[in-house]
Amino acid sequence: MNFFRKKEQTKEPEKAAAVSVQTAAETPPFSGLLHYAPAENGMLSLYTKLRQSVPIVDAALDKIVRLIGEFTVTCEDPKIERELRAFLQDVKVGPFGCGALTFLQSFLDDLLTYGNAVGEMVVANGQIAALYNASLSDVEFSMTTPLDWQVRRRTLSGSEPVPYPALVLSSARRPEPGSARGRSLLEGLPFMGDILLKIYHTIGKNWDRAGNVRFAVTVKPDQNAAAFAPQYAQQVAEEWGRAMKSERVSDFVAVGDVSIRAIGADGQILDSEVPVRQMLEQIVAKLGLPPFLLGLSWSSTERMSSQQADVLTSELESYRRLLDPILYKLCRTWMALSGEICAFSIDWNDITLQDTTELAAAALNRAREKLALAQAAAVKVSPADGK
Repeated sequence: MNFFRKKEQTKEPEKAAAVSVQTAAETPPFSGLLHYAPAENGMLSLYTKLRQSVPIVDAALDKIVRLIGEFTVTCEDPKIERELRAFLQDVKVGPFGCGALTFLQSFLDDLLTYGNAVGEMVVANGQIAALYNASLSDVEFSMTTPLDWQVRRRTLSGSEPVPYPALVLSSARRPEPGSARGRSLLEGLPFMGDILLKIYHTIGKNWDRAGNVRFAVTVKPDQNAAAFAPQYAQQVAEEWGRAMKSERVSDFVAVGDVSIRAIGADGQILDSEVPVRQMLEQIVAKLGLPPFLLGLSWSSTERMSSQQADVLTSELESYRRLLDPILYKLCRTWMALSGEICAFSIDWNDITLQDTTELAAAALNRAREKLALAQAAAVKVSPADGK
């Protein structure tokens, strides 16, 4: 069954809700109007290129998405809980994915990269048949009221509201007041990435020059052979070229005043360690991950402290709070289409970033402390020896 094809209009109006993907673009995307967000596809392309050109940025976002963890849904009715969990685990996501967690990971990836994310619940036969992560280049956003926004689908004539907004899942990261445009986690990094790429590009050029050495051969004929200087220079050039292109080591023999030096040998190559580290420090500070998680060994004894773990945990919990409304809307829509009414809660698994050995040692120390306190209390309340 193809869930991504529009159903034909039927006589029953309520059946028209079983639509196909309504956020797909009708034509290739074009620049949106200024009062929509995102207003320009150039920013989407810029952040995409940034992730492609700076691997540490792409690696950091992938790690954040994986560290977000998993969730479980708990309902008052055990039967509804089993059915809802089965739906969240088996629901189709796009052409290749499966499970609500897969949908949420792609949703969060867009949210962190571009500041906005859009998804859709694809309904067929009165049930949610699939989840779809829409491309931000296919949709636009507009504020309808100070407390509500609207998702619009791009068409030939501009854009139009999606026909079934209740099936659309959308979110924005830290939008400015009165705006539907979210702020990307990569905001401010294109400038740093540009400098970093310039440094790496220069390093590549310098190594290309140093590794594939070019030589300057200078011939100074004496006064008697000055008339034959062009022919002599041509002969020297041919012999030098033959010697350099030979597969075996060969000597170059010339008569007269001939000097050979490597081009650029006297030039000083700038030290790139300090500026590269400064750029990477800015990028790491913006992304909020400890450096060693990204493969940066700036200290021989670097490890995650409890303070770093607490800060990173708070960051991950803030991302979870962005996903909670999406999950609640998805579960409520499933219950409404299934004719079920039940209170439920969404519980995320604990974020564990410390070493297992350290956690076990800390638990052992706490147990010993409790045992010592219990023994001390028992000694205080024990009867006297009668002395």
